[in-house]
Amino acid sequence: MPQNNAMEFISAYNIIDARLRALYRGKGNLNFSDLVRRCADHNPVVRKYEDDLVFCAKLRNVIVHTTTTDRVVAEPCDEITQLLTHIAELLSSPPRLKELREKKVTGISSKQTVEEALIKIARSDYSNLPVYRGEKPVGMLNNRRLVRAMGNLLAEGGALEELLSLPCEDVLREEDLMRYYRILGKETPVQDAVDAFADNRKLLAVIVTPHGNWGEPILNILTSSDIPRLLKYLEE
Repeated sequence: MPQNNAMEFISAYNIIDARLRALYRGKGNLNFSDLVRRCADHNPVVRKYEDDLVFCAKLRNVIVHTTTTDRVVAEPCDEITQLLTHIAELLSSPPRLKELREKKVTGISSKQTVEEALIKIARSDYSNLPVYRGEKPVGMLNNRRLVRAMGNLLAEGGALEELLSLPCEDVLREEDLMRYYRILGKETPVQDAVDAFADNRKLLAVIVTPHGNWGEPILNILTSSDIPRLLKYLEE
């Protein structure tokens, strides 16, 4: 049996321990096993290997507390060493948003009318419509904003024809972008997109751009309906 398994095992364990402490959002100096249990609630990789990690924690304690300078009492087998190394790699280099299959992003010009936007939303079946001025996105139009604009107009005694003829840019609101959307870069871990929906229950979509800045080209739009697909991707 290779004599360096113990060193490789401990190295992978330390990497995982550091990553778990970075992932954990609570306070307090938890031991490794408790940390695994807490992180398993919101990280699919930890959840998948939860029992393996708890077992490795016990093995690690045996190695650390019984090893001397000239003798390794517990030498991990190849299989468990490779498993722990694999988990360390998954947590250190998680899948990035750029690896996901990109959707066709359907947008509309800021000068086109609200009526045209409604027709495009109905035909595309996408409820989040980027509004462009030239090639630059200037806002997001969604069902919530359109319904609110209609309700306000009707409450004031106006006719829907007035709203339908307005250019899209006239009904955009900057606060919508801050409240209902999260902008992430393509190098961002997929897990961050999943966490974004958990952090903000009002979130309508995660917008993926090259560097996570608004005004850049939109590469992908992820909604809550994508969460099962994202979780499956992470687990596999």
